[in-house]
Formats: sequence, C-alpha cells, structure tokens
Amino acid sequence: MELIYTILEFIDKGGWVLWWIGLVLFMMWTFIIERYWYIYGQFPKEARSIIARWNSRDDQTSWRAHQIREAWVSVAREALNQRMLLIKTLIAICPLLGLLGTVTGMISVFDGMSGQGSGSARQMAGGIFQATIPTMAGMVAALSGIFFSSRLEQTAYMKTHQLADNLPHH
Repeated sequence: MELIYTILEFIDKGGWVLWWIGLVLFMMWTFIIERYWYIYGQFPKEARSIIARWNSRDDQTSWRAHQIREAWVSVAREALNQRMLLIKTLIAICPLLGLLGTVTGMISVFDGMSGQGSGSARQMAGGIFQATIPTMAGMVAALSGIFFSSRLEQTAYMKTHQLADNLPHH
C-alpha cells in the first residue's frame, strides 16, 4: 500500500503529464509482452504448419512454387513484425511527453513567481525540480522499451530467416 502512495506522491510532484506517460508506458509494455507471446508461443506452431504444408507439396521447384514459398515467408515476416512500428512510436512519444511536462511546469513556475513578484532562488529551484520530473520519467519510460523493441526486431528477423531456410527450394 505504501508503494501506491509513493507513486501517487511522485505523480503529484510531476504533474498531470505523468498520467499520460504512464498510459503510454502501459500500452507500450502491453504490446511488447504480446509480441514476445506471439514470437515464442504462437509463431513456432505457425512455422511448423507452413513447413508441413511446403513439404507436402509435390511441386517445390517451379517458378510458381517459388512464388508461393516467398509469399508464405512474407506473410510470416509481416506477422512477426506486426505492431513493431506502434511500439517504436510509443517509445518515441515518452520523452516528448516528458518535455511537454517540463515546459508546462516551467511556465507554471514562472507564472507563479511573476504573480507573487518574487524571484527567490529557493522557490525557483523547487519549481524547476518539479518541472524536470516529467522529463526524467519520459526518458526512463523510453529507455525501458528501447532494448526490448530492439531484441524483438532482431528475433523477428532471425525467425523469418530460419523459416525461409526450413523451406528448401531446389
């Protein structure tokens, strides 16, 4: 329960943009987990099915058979790379939302200072501290997804080539 209060306190310090960063982060990780589930859970079954269909074909050497093979590999590649662009976009949005939070926080700090007619360094430092929290949160959110999205792309590439190698063409 204390963890929830700590998170809510952090969000309160960073402002409303942290809710948006949290939403984008949740969506990003939902799609990343789904891709891992597909690549390691579903795709092996689909690959075995494609290989079995190819091996059951009488004609594996004609131009038409080669085109069918390429089409099957292409469909598999598309399935493996599905939602990767969306994941990359969500990763790119995180630091931008963080920057938006920082800018709106700085505007709020300067507005508050001008309204009070005070230029206190202590007040300014506290406001800047609060304004930079969204930038940090956006960067951490993006960094958490970069490694895994890169690994997903690399794995999809390898699985596509493994499938193509398992569909012999004479």
